[in-house]
Amino acid sequence: MGAGKTSVGALLAERLHRPFFDVDAWIENEEGVSIATLFQTRGEAAFRELEANVLASFLANPVASVLSVGGGAVTHDGNRRAMAQKRVVWLRATHPTITSRVGDGSDRPLLAGKDIPAELARLSAERLPMYAEVADVVVDVDDQTLDDVVDRVVAALT
Repeated sequence: MGAGKTSVGALLAERLHRPFFDVDAWIENEEGVSIATLFQTRGEAAFRELEANVLASFLANPVASVLSVGGGAVTHDGNRRAMAQKRVVWLRATHPTITSRVGDGSDRPLLAGKDIPAELARLSAERLPMYAEVADVVVDVDDQTLDDVVDRVVAALT
């Protein structure tokens, strides 16, 4: 959350001349509602199931693509196993960077009504080992421009 997955993914795909897919955007388009609304009306478990299904379909595509996958996707064992079969880039950001980027968290369902710094710290502690488990490449994004991050990802993948 707040690491720049969508922005980096879109520019990376453009540079690599590959299709780009954002799992969250795809779900919102298919369901006709925002991720926040899905969380509110169906709950996180239902969203995670949708996310797993969409991710599996994208990963099964034989066309080399760039995917932006939500930060919570790694909490699903099946997603981690599937992602481990592909090249995975972890856009790593420090707690202060993430906190500044998510702002008041009003558009982030996992942060709604919570102490944002504390919840981000909790989510990071839970997810960091899972990111490390699936990541082939780690790119630190703090104090980097979008172009710099994409340059680093391209260099690491080629």
